[in-house]
Amino acid sequence: MRKICVVTTTRAEYGIMSRLIEMINKDENLELKLIVSGMHLSAKFGMTVNEIKQPVTKKIDIQIEKEPYYSVSIAVKEFSETFKKIKPDIILILGDRYEIFAAAQAAMLNNIPIAHIHGGETTQGAIDEAIRHSITKMSHLHFVSCEQYGKRVVQLGENPDRVFNVGALGVENIKKTPLMTKKELQKSLEFDFKEKNFLITFHPVTLEGNSPEQFNELLNALEKYKNYGMIFTAPNSDTGNEELFELLNNFVDTHNNAKLYKSLGVVRYLSAIKYCDVVIGNSSSGIIEVPSFKKPAVNIGNRQKGRVMAQSVINCKPVYEDILNSINIALSKDFSKTVNPYDKENTAENILKVLKNYPLKNILFKEFYDL
Repeated sequence: MRKICVVTTTRAEYGIMSRLIEMINKDENLELKLIVSGMHLSAKFGMTVNEIKQPVTKKIDIQIEKEPYYSVSIAVKEFSETFKKIKPDIILILGDRYEIFAAAQAAMLNNIPIAHIHGGETTQGAIDEAIRHSITKMSHLHFVSCEQYGKRVVQLGENPDRVFNVGALGVENIKKTPLMTKKELQKSLEFDFKEKNFLITFHPVTLEGNSPEQFNELLNALEKYKNYGMIFTAPNSDTGNEELFELLNNFVDTHNNAKLYKSLGVVRYLSAIKYCDVVIGNSSSGIIEVPSFKKPAVNIGNRQKGRVMAQSVINCKPVYEDILNSINIALSKDFSKTVNPYDKENTAENILKVLKNYPLKNILFKEFYDL
């Protein structure tokens, strides 16, 4: 029986992987080992470990509420000790967060194969860019979300035979997840939708260092929409989140049409996209999942710059006038013919098939695939 160790550290990444994790858990030929860490174990970020449905093998508290990048050194040590105890056949990780970077380092140093989801992507405005490509070089199996990203992984020297273009799990979740009715969502959120509504997520910008200034520009633009409902999801734990939380709390405290949620969970978040008119911010969700709802996303600043994007994504500078203009464009156009470039059939099933069947003997030996 092949032992698959999945590492999850955030609400977003667990939401993306939750269906795949459940499939691993139910497969009689696989043994799931689930490690939970990072923001999942923080009350500040919603203690989202309580939303995890599968049995948790190990909780690793890396003191995420301290200086975020300080926790990396703790994480490498803790992940390493855990991997030595549970002895997985392969580690499955997603994305580009610094906590996941720590897990990848620990697995690599313990000679454990790594399967990586969402490699090859570019986010030129965030430190995630360097982390993601570093994880690619430490990994042995690569599950990419579109052809362009697969080519980039190969360009980084990875063998094409180990690169699988499977699409995005988050997009597949939209097709597979029963969503709430508008009435059910309003009751669950304790939030009355207005005639028009926004779903807003703004994370720290880790390379530019001016997150509060950018966020203030957005909040000033939102002042023009006093009759609109505004659902805010909390920023992540990247450096600078404290200032964003302060601004956000002040805004929702003084605007009765706005409400902040530390975590919506998968079903409520996807349902909120369905019933909101525009998704606003700098989260990857606006790029990857939102187009499947035929809804516009206003993508602010450089945090997601370089990603493949649907035509329904409206990019703007992090300044008041451009944000305001982009929201107005989003509200005025028809996006019913949007095609999502991250949409492929059977994403989770195809990942599972590779995890079950790919030969692991000698997989640690990698030759640089030279173009």
